[in-house]
Order: sequence, then structure tokens, then C-alpha cells
Amino acid sequence: MKFVSTLSSEKPVSFTEAIFTGLAPDGGLYHPEYMPNLSNFFWNLPDGISFNQLAADFTSALLSPEIDILTARKIVQDAFPFGPMLKELSDSITILELFHGPSLAFKDFGASFLASAMNHLLEKQGDRSIILTATSGDTGSAVARAFYRRPNINVVILYPSGRVSSFQEKQLTTLGGNVFALEVDGKFDDCQRMVKTAFSNPRLKELHLTSANSINLGRLIPQSFYYIWAWTQMKTKGHFTFVVPSGNFGNLTAGLYAAAWGLPTGFFVAATNSNDVFPKFLLTGEYRPRLSVSTYSSAMDVGSPSNYERLKKLFSGSATVFRRHIRAWSIDDEATLETISRVYRDYGYICCPHTAVGWRASELFKDQSPNSRVLILSTAHPGKFPDTVKRATGIVPSFPKSFADIIHKKKVAYCISNQDKDLADWLIQEFT
Repeated sequence: MKFVSTLSSEKPVSFTEAIFTGLAPDGGLYHPEYMPNLSNFFWNLPDGISFNQLAADFTSALLSPEIDILTARKIVQDAFPFGPMLKELSDSITILELFHGPSLAFKDFGASFLASAMNHLLEKQGDRSIILTATSGDTGSAVARAFYRRPNINVVILYPSGRVSSFQEKQLTTLGGNVFALEVDGKFDDCQRMVKTAFSNPRLKELHLTSANSINLGRLIPQSFYYIWAWTQMKTKGHFTFVVPSGNFGNLTAGLYAAAWGLPTGFFVAATNSNDVFPKFLLTGEYRPRLSVSTYSSAMDVGSPSNYERLKKLFSGSATVFRRHIRAWSIDDEATLETISRVYRDYGYICCPHTAVGWRASELFKDQSPNSRVLILSTAHPGKFPDTVKRATGIVPSFPKSFADIIHKKKVAYCISNQDKDLADWLIQEFT
């Protein structure tokens, strides 16, 4: 399987080249050159297949001969000592919990796979790399944990000052070692722009930069694994709709890729917070990125989702084609709090703010399709957002014991402005 830039169809590259380049030379995102039909692979999967076996088999099916089944098994075994969990809360609502990894967020799946794959390939090549990534919350902690102490890899994480939760900030600023946190005086969109600009900066060419954001295929593709696994667990019950809390749209894109490869699915629902660029695009047909606004579901505070480029390529840029596959709703902070409170009261289940956005969007979808069954992706542990959850429910959610002391650890971060030149200067000073 080869990959091309979303901005051109020239020079297809291998999976290995795509993950270490991160961004295509023309500034586009790597996207499959074609979508293989793997329908037979999906239908032949056993109902009770383990997540790790599925991940290894699918990696080989998609990427062989570049990554054969033996290599895929090694990568997956190293990447996933954790997995997804399903919780059926009613006949029509199932939760897919994706927060049982090392940073308690869904992004652990993509980050851990990418770290394992890169580590394996760098060892074979005897080379080094610098991971440069931007975060609105969960990406940074997932990447930090996944790459921590990996030989031959340094990690630089940009995050917007004052716009991530205190727990998220501690997760990415307290590891040290090969993990460097840059606190940016700006918004997530500034961090994302700075990262993209750095990849095309000739001053930084010798640093061997790559990214672990969802702009990197090595993080995006493994996020499709849990869509496929969930389908194998639920397919005997009939069709259902995936409801996806969405910010930078990597998670949604991974699910839509799986569907394009032949995974039998119903609709996808893109659940956004007040950063409603995508719902308005589906409504009006006009895509108008803008500056993000702060919300309780901070990891989704994105005003210019980078993965829209991939979705645009997948659906030929047509809002009409988008609407055949995706529904979208915007949920504000008031509705988010009300949903957390109501779900706890009615089901005894505690949602993080992002999951609550997904839950409320699923209700709006079911208003239009009353007989629909939904699977809501639960993207983060509620304990990462104690203030918001307490405000909604009156209780403070508990953490796994292994995370209890992180809030008391010392923060170490480098403060920089939101100017592209300042990032380039810091990278050159630190790594040359």
C-alpha cells in the first residue's frame, strides 16, 4: 500500500517513509493512494477475536509485504498491553471505552502503535528522529507516555498555555528525559500551525523531524483498529451508528477509512463542542475555519481541523457526499454539563466532557432515527476533568491508583511565543 499527499498525486511513498516524514513535502497530509477492498477480511473475522490479534492481522492485511505478519505481531505486542472495552448501557446505547491506556485517553492507541513501529524501524536503520507534535490536551500526554525512554527518539510537545486541564498539563510536563514540553503563548491552532511550518523550514531539515499528531498516518491508521474490533463484537446485533467526539477529526477519519476499506457500518456522527466549523459545513456547504474557543471539552477546542484535508480527499470535497456518510451536531457547555449530570443520574455512569458531547449528539441523532442503535466512543477517563465532573454531578471521579500522585509532581516546561521563528530557534539551540 502506498500513500500520496492530499495536495497532489505525485511520488507515492511507503508507510515507513510516510510515518517518518509526517507531513508531505508539499505541505499536504499523506492519504492512501487507493482504498483497498478488505470486505472479505472483515467478514471472516471471528466474533470473539482479541483486540491484539485483530490489530496484528489487520496491520499485515493492509500494509504487507512492507510489514509482514511477524513484524506486525511484534509491533502490536509491544504497543498494546491495554485495549478497548464495551459497556452496554441500554438496548440502544453502547459505550466504547478507549481510556484504559497509559494516559487514560483514546489517543494512547495511535501513539503507542506509532512509538512501537518507529522504535522497531529505527533500530533496524540505526537512525534517530525528533517527534514534534501539538496538543489540545490528550495527544500530548499520550505521545509523552508512548515515546518516553524510547531509544533514538526525542519528543517535543507544544501546548497552549492555560488551555489544557491541570492533570493533562502534569502528564506531559513531568516526565523529563527525552520528553520536552513547550508552553506556547497562544491557542491550539497556533501550536498546530507552528508544527506544520517547522516541517517545511529548510533550517530544520537536518533534525529529522516527524510528527505524532493525527497528521501522521502511523497514529491515524491504528485508530481504525477499535472500530473494527467493536464491529466484530456487535455485528450479530445488527447495524449501529458510530458517534465520535471530534476536534481535530483524526478519530472520525480513522473510522471513515475503515468504512472505505469495506467495514460494514451505518452512519457516523461527528459530535463537536462549540467549535462548530464542521456541522456548519454540512449545513451550508461552506467550510470556514476560524479561531477556536475554549470549552469544558478542551481536547476538542479546534477551529481548523487538520484532518479535514483527508476527509475532503475521501469525499471529493463535496458536502453532498459528506452528508451520505456523516451527521454532525454542536453541543455547548451548558448541554455538556446537563448531559454529564443526567447520564450519571439515569445510568450511574460518569462521562468525561468529551464523551458527554458524544452522548448528547447521539440523542439528537436518535430523535431523527428513533430505532437506531448507537455506539458512543468514550475518549477520556472522567478523572482527568474533576472540576467539570464535580460541577455536573457533585462528586469527584476517582483515578486509577497509579495516577494519584501525578498532580503533585513538578512541572517542567519551556515557555515560548506563538511565532514560528521562536520554535525554530528553540529546536536548533536544543538539538544542534
